Amino acid sequence: MESGFTGTDEGFELHFAGRLFLSHRSATPVLTMARGNPAVEMIRGNFRIEDAPFGSIAPTDWVIDGDSVLLSDREGPAARLTFLVNALTVELLRADYDRIHFNCFAEPGETVWGGGEQMSYLALNGRAFPIWTSEPGVGRDKTTDLTQAMDAAGMAGGDYWTTNYPQPTFLTSRWVAVHCTTEAYSVLDFTDPARHRVEVWAAATTFELFAANGPLDLVGHLSTRFGRQPPLPDWAIGGAIVGLKDGAQSFDRLERFIAAGTAVAGLWCEDWAGIRETSFGRRLFWDWRRDNQRFPDLPQRIARLAARGIRFLAYANPYLANDGILYEEALEGGHFCLRQDGDEVYLVDFGEFDCGVIDFTRTETRAWFAEKVLGREMLDIGIAGWMADFGEYLPTDVRLADGSDPMEAHNRWPVLWAEVNAMALESRGQTGEAVFFMRAGFSGVQAHCPLLWAGDQSVDFTRHDGIGTVITAALSVGLVGNAYSHSDCGGYTSLLGNVRTTELMHRWCELAAFAPVMRSHEGNRPDENLQYDSTPELLACFARWSRVHAHLAPYVRQLCTEACTQGLPAQRPLFLHYPHNSELYSVQNQYLYGADLLVAPVIDAGAVSRSVILPGASEWTHAFTGEHYAPGQYTIPAPIGCPPVFYNANSAFAALFEGLASQ
Repeated sequence: MESGFTGTDEGFELHFAGRLFLSHRSATPVLTMARGNPAVEMIRGNFRIEDAPFGSIAPTDWVIDGDSVLLSDREGPAARLTFLVNALTVELLRADYDRIHFNCFAEPGETVWGGGEQMSYLALNGRAFPIWTSEPGVGRDKTTDLTQAMDAAGMAGGDYWTTNYPQPTFLTSRWVAVHCTTEAYSVLDFTDPARHRVEVWAAATTFELFAANGPLDLVGHLSTRFGRQPPLPDWAIGGAIVGLKDGAQSFDRLERFIAAGTAVAGLWCEDWAGIRETSFGRRLFWDWRRDNQRFPDLPQRIARLAARGIRFLAYANPYLANDGILYEEALEGGHFCLRQDGDEVYLVDFGEFDCGVIDFTRTETRAWFAEKVLGREMLDIGIAGWMADFGEYLPTDVRLADGSDPMEAHNRWPVLWAEVNAMALESRGQTGEAVFFMRAGFSGVQAHCPLLWAGDQSVDFTRHDGIGTVITAALSVGLVGNAYSHSDCGGYTSLLGNVRTTELMHRWCELAAFAPVMRSHEGNRPDENLQYDSTPELLACFARWSRVHAHLAPYVRQLCTEACTQGLPAQRPLFLHYPHNSELYSVQNQYLYGADLLVAPVIDAGAVSRSVILPGASEWTHAFTGEHYAPGQYTIPAPIGCPPVFYNANSAFAALFEGLASQ
């Protein structure tokens, strides 16, 4: 049977596109249901979420009625499953039951990917992944001193599954994908090799099903479902965006980058609205208006840069500091989330300063923020892009204007934030020309956000929070419909004596050059860390790799076309083009940049070589040595300045790739 329910001697099954999706038996029921008893705690975007469910039942009796199955136990009907075309709806029929534990069939040896933007693992097998947007944490490894110290300081250590951008979507090596449409807290659980388990904190949900003959088409289907991003503008892919947080002096420092031969696409000054010094480091003043003392004559300076082909980028987030000017305007306009026990603004502690949360469930508020802040304060003075930061902090005990449950609105918040940013671009005719980039996300953010960045990595080589996690992030999030990702070149988080090394700065450049956008960041403690203009050596490093990035612009333009027409991400897991080799399914430390470039960055401290897999049947050429390699696995020398990057000898862009070594 191609699709639909069928009875068996022991139970029932659901097939979809010729594949077994559900297999219900008395000993292995497809559904367990319960009543939830949750406890939620938040400290600065870090959450502790626990549940003590009770009244659990696993109905085993079943009756097929056309497109539905009624599940029952001795007390009567318990749940209904309804399958229509490519969607399976699960509905609990008992009062007050609001926990669904749903078991999908798993084939032996089946590999699973997805979960949104995962930092630690590309293949999800053997682990559970709570789907809840939050701070990802510092360290993200419970065995390390850094993570333990951050946990003790405010639950801020994180774990392998914590992420700014979760999504209840998974793909499997049977080339099927499952998307759970819930916005509530959920868990993708792949700890049992015999079943894919999804936990949903709701009384009903729908699973959308997708199938294809291979991963390329499957990823394309998901991209169509969630919405495709516009092509990146030429300026964004034509050089590096230099991130400086030094007030008006940033313009003078930029000239040193240019004099060193840097291909400069833009100057990014996140401190355009002012700064606030805290114990965490140099933070921004969260009042999204230009600081005329820190940046005098900013519109004129922006115009002069634009005349030289250099864009100016800024920063904003969906919160306003209660000691800022815009806070008062927002308060008067009724634009904040409120406390549940009154009409007071709900203030969130962001670390030594408090902010109001803009209530994006209110139509007038979305319009106000898009027009007043992003439009008049930013786009109208020539700002060509910005970091649209945060979106993960919606508390679960606020009162929202539309009356929705904040436990369900929490995951949706990054999508609303993306919509507001996209509204601002559209209002000025800047869609596809100005670019905002986000770290937070959830299902549907793809339709609004043109560019992701991988968040706040530590300035090191650590397994779960260092440079290598940006590769996993780009690959995982690309599978669920996000074409473009990049990272803070140099890393961001520097705490407890953890600071940048010259080696890290070099290696991050070698990685960042092979992403659609190359952008540096000074980090949270710029005065304690190396910057790319700290030494002539680092300045020359950044300049060289910016030229490599710019040189690839014609190829990246082709990748943008593929993203628009086929829904393919720029950075791709090896298995996306080589699906018949199951050994590639869990490879997450190298990637395909499009189909024709293979990038194997050095992400281990002190390494001067690394193992590289060259897949397929065609010869590969090392872009920086010119050596030719047959497909296979090799240990490749990788001194600083010569990362293992290979191109397909049969590529239409081979002549372009040959020029990389001379940049």
